[in-house]
Amino acid sequence: MTAAPAWLAPLVAAVRDVRAADLMPRVGDPDENVRRSAVLALFGETETHGPDVLLIQRSAHLRSHAGQPAFPGGGVDETDDGPVGAALREATEETGLDPSGVEVLAVLPDLWVPPSANVVTPVLAWWREPSEVGPADLDEVASVARVPIADLVDPANRLQIQHPSGWIGPAFRVADMLVWGFTAGVLDRLLDLGGWTRPWDQSVVEDLPEDVLALALRQRRAVQGREA
Repeated sequence: MTAAPAWLAPLVAAVRDVRAADLMPRVGDPDENVRRSAVLALFGETETHGPDVLLIQRSAHLRSHAGQPAFPGGGVDETDDGPVGAALREATEETGLDPSGVEVLAVLPDLWVPPSANVVTPVLAWWREPSEVGPADLDEVASVARVPIADLVDPANRLQIQHPSGWIGPAFRVADMLVWGFTAGVLDRLLDLGGWTRPWDQSVVEDLPEDVLALALRQRRAVQGREA
């Protein structure tokens, strides 16, 4: 088994004692019967652009998380081996990656995400032997991108997004995507913990684009319908 590279070591060390509150502000506790999901925060490296992370953009036709950039992932099934099994299975189904080339480094704390009524467990992994990836099912995934860390920490690609509710959070403009919400929040913290963050202008705050907001509101209505 190939060890994770030296550039990942600070992040791996930092997440050993990380708490949920270190990754996401506390916003209340979930119900006992809440849905559980897992996502794969998969870090790799290429000769051309160096260290990177795998992201997808979900199809605009989905009922949940429509059109949103995200880590690969989805619901934890009874047949999965917990969040690790779910994260690897979902990533394989969504991007076609070969899970045998992925080395799991850590399971991060459960995070409660009220907009989707999910408890999400991020699984940190090293892409030891990268495989070809792309949208494995266009009904679910519109695109797949290996996003260089250099692009994510470039101050020119960083901003904050404001939701009409008043919520403000970090965002990234990378790989023809606006990464915001849960994924951007976790990415922001992982970049900090890994020691990669560069100073950026946090006074740059933009409203959530109308087309993105429309898709987000569709999900909120779906969640409210399940709770009714």
